[in-house]
Amino acid sequence: MTREDKRTAALVSGILGGARDALLEERDRWLLWVPVAFGAGIGLYFILPDEPPVWLAFGPGALSITCGWLCRRRPVVLFLSVGLFIAASGFLSAQWHTLGLKHPVLAESRSAASLQGRIVLLEPFPDGVRVTLDRVRIQNLAAPRQPPRVRVRLRGAQPALAAGDWIAVRAVLSPPPPPVLPGGFDLQRQFYFQELAGVGFALGRARIVQSHLEEWRLAAAIERLRWRVTQRVVAAIPGDAGTVAAALITGQRTIVREPVLEAFRASGIAHLLAISGLHIGLVAGFIFVIVRGGLSLIPAIALPYPIKKWAAVAAVIGAFAYALLAGATVPTQRAFLMIGLVLVAIVLDRQGISMRSVAWAALVILALTPAALLSASFQMSFAAVVALIAVYEWISRRASARWALTRRWWRGLPLYFGGVVLTTIVASAATGPFAVYHFNRIAVLGLVANLVAVPLTAFLVMPLAVLALIAMPLGLDGIFLAAMGWGVGVIIHVAERMAALPGASLGIGGFSTIALIAVASGGIWLCLWQRKWRLLGVPLVLIGVLAIPRAPGPDLLVDGEARLFGVVREDGRLALSSVRASRFAGSVWLRAAGQIGEAPAPWPARPADGADDLVCDALACIYHRAGRTIALVRDSLALEEECRRADIVVATVPVRGRICRTAALVIDRFDLWREGAHALWISESGISVKTVQGERGARPWVLRRPRGGI
Repeated sequence: MTREDKRTAALVSGILGGARDALLEERDRWLLWVPVAFGAGIGLYFILPDEPPVWLAFGPGALSITCGWLCRRRPVVLFLSVGLFIAASGFLSAQWHTLGLKHPVLAESRSAASLQGRIVLLEPFPDGVRVTLDRVRIQNLAAPRQPPRVRVRLRGAQPALAAGDWIAVRAVLSPPPPPVLPGGFDLQRQFYFQELAGVGFALGRARIVQSHLEEWRLAAAIERLRWRVTQRVVAAIPGDAGTVAAALITGQRTIVREPVLEAFRASGIAHLLAISGLHIGLVAGFIFVIVRGGLSLIPAIALPYPIKKWAAVAAVIGAFAYALLAGATVPTQRAFLMIGLVLVAIVLDRQGISMRSVAWAALVILALTPAALLSASFQMSFAAVVALIAVYEWISRRASARWALTRRWWRGLPLYFGGVVLTTIVASAATGPFAVYHFNRIAVLGLVANLVAVPLTAFLVMPLAVLALIAMPLGLDGIFLAAMGWGVGVIIHVAERMAALPGASLGIGGFSTIALIAVASGGIWLCLWQRKWRLLGVPLVLIGVLAIPRAPGPDLLVDGEARLFGVVREDGRLALSSVRASRFAGSVWLRAAGQIGEAPAPWPARPADGADDLVCDALACIYHRAGRTIALVRDSLALEEECRRADIVVATVPVRGRICRTAALVIDRFDLWREGAHALWISESGISVKTVQGERGARPWVLRRPRGGI
């Protein structure tokens, strides 16, 4: 062995030895990596292009057990072996859960279908209601093909519906829609795990076939309670303040008008509408303080009995009831599990460890619903909480006694607002990459809006909400709801003022999945460890963040229904062929391009309006990009002429025979029908094409159309 080889071997040995020593020093943090490894296995399952064989996870599982047993005295190998076993368990759990949910899905649209079903979920909208039905029976559909659940939008005058009612209605039903952009949000996957097999809208008035009074179910009773509370709050508080107050109490965000929701998103306070740690914590804390404070006023009870434990039990019960009332979403489940663990620790005379409570909550949610890992709510909720706990752990280890809160409130007040500022900065930094990935948006002025909205929510709005819920059975909730409505009105005003300011919200496009994984991996490494080697996570975060502008968007888009084109103009802005057709697809394309709140670039209506890069007439458009000519054909009469001069032909009509034999690439109506929306990257070196179906692969939730005609 040469001297250089010896030097390299010594360096590698030193690095491995340092890693082993650091790992042993942080043995108490190993448990925190259990949900990370479990989630990694789940993520690997969902990222595969095709459904894997059911035995695939058993190989790594057996290998990890063997290596762990043989190398049980080597801590690094043992740590990695256990991690591999847990990851294999997560992979197997996700696959088992997926295959266990396999159910019939509507294969084609059905117009004016007569159906019956039982209401399991009733969601209010500004212009009607939306019902989710189970035990569905669709007329003229064979029993094996009957879907387990469908969701129908009801408009106009409707009977007084309630969860548990059996209704009959005529509706237009469609299969769950595919993504409108290759690699975009997959609604079919989400509906698959919700067992929703079809969506649609009603034609006329629904008819109640059987009342809920004839069949009692706990889940339906909870939904009826949510509905009654929502209606009571909206009746007591007029205007937008009432709908936002109802969303804060029952989690019914669908009732809030879209302009108000957009103001909350743009101002960076949309997290207040998601029932999460702030809301559950305030409810549990308020109940704990009220019960313990009230019992302490009675010496005969306070002295001989453990009133602190009684208050903790009352807080757990109250938090659980509020979580059910709010719909038990993923952030709500996470918050309840964490706070419940802390309160149970009080009852058992133990100390609730915050980061371990996060790990516990994540593991429970992933074990019960593995698909939750893919949701923005799960990712953003846990990212914010883990980052906040890591930062405050670091501060608590270094803070001196003189910075501790004192009994004098005016000394603690600056620290409180400083904490709000720090919390907002940390939470925004932690959730920012996920917000960009899922929503292509960053709220620039979120810090200012949160400085007003968070204290107001904590000290006024949520305590009044708890008091209103307690007083509601007695009919005394009016005064509390009126005061709550005033506070909510101030929050809405702040949101609208902040959102109206120039540059309040920044649109960003092109954040790839690989970049997000790099940011998340680096952030987890940085937050879960406590020694200096945690800083190794910083380069990963930087790599992911720097990759954001390196993922250019497509130059040409066409939707799967052959109704909409989108092209990037010379100024870099996306132009849409129509602002009316396929509005949802157009809004998603603009958001993915980073054009949030902006109008699309102009689309020429006639040749005189065109520019060098895009010229249109009534039959087709000619688009020039990177020295290539692309024909966007809307009428078969233009096919022969456009095919002769274009390098690429994209047609919303069928292209039959050899009419376009000279074009390098032809995409016609049949391709769009089979493969869904297409995205094209056009350069001088070549053409890259991605399709919705090509990006999704062969998975149980993917609906594929046959190779035949339309």
